[in-house]
Amino acid sequence: MLPLIAREARISRTEIPPGALLEPEYARRYRDLYAKHWWWRAREEAILEVLRRHIRSKGGLRILDVGCGDGLFFGRLLDFGEVEGIEPDERLVDPRGPHRDRIRIAAFDDNFRPSESYSLILMLDVLEHLDNPGGALQHAYSLLSPSGMLLLTVPAFQSLWTNHDVINHHRVRYRRRTLRPLLRRAAFTIVEERYWYQWTCPLKLAIRLAEAVLPRPASIARVPPAWINRPLYWISRIEQLTIGAIGVPFGSSLMVYCAKQGAS
Repeated sequence: MLPLIAREARISRTEIPPGALLEPEYARRYRDLYAKHWWWRAREEAILEVLRRHIRSKGGLRILDVGCGDGLFFGRLLDFGEVEGIEPDERLVDPRGPHRDRIRIAAFDDNFRPSESYSLILMLDVLEHLDNPGGALQHAYSLLSPSGMLLLTVPAFQSLWTNHDVINHHRVRYRRRTLRPLLRRAAFTIVEERYWYQWTCPLKLAIRLAEAVLPRPASIARVPPAWINRPLYWISRIEQLTIGAIGVPFGSSLMVYCAKQGAS
């Protein structure tokens, strides 16, 4: 993001512990960013709207949040059922946090084999960090009940790659035509897919150009002042409810809601 919008703080690259996906400074700021930053707040509301469209009953689901951090989304998900999470980066999990007993600190791989299947798995901005995203999707499929669903979000369009992706240890940015084959090879059926944050695309392109002309150290975001943060939240929400709802074929984030083959 531009400094005006994201109030970026420059940091130096440091080694991160095994299993961690974020720079140390990002890990320290993650809770505050998730709770207050316009991007995270708008994404959460949009995800809940997708779930409400497709899940009619209140409660009763068994939900897994992959890459859940400290379970910051758990409270909103409890309307749909029981929630637990898995998080590979122990720095993001407060050992005294209210959801600690429902979070397993481990990699999301074949060693994670819970005794019961899940009704819904969330992978929110997770795949772009992984060396083997196809394997992660196949593993998610194996953990779902026959009628289970998967909701995922990923950063979209490689042309929007900036230092923000570098500092977040992203491997790739996706688009529909690159994500669909991974989902289909994992035997998922796509139910709904939407691009979000269309308005940020020109900004990201401008940032990419600026970074090419005037290279600078990678940096991470801070929560901007309220007079910036609140309007950007509402711009994002209005766009999600209007342009995003009609299936515009671009945006800086991609959401896909899918089912096991034969379920929907």
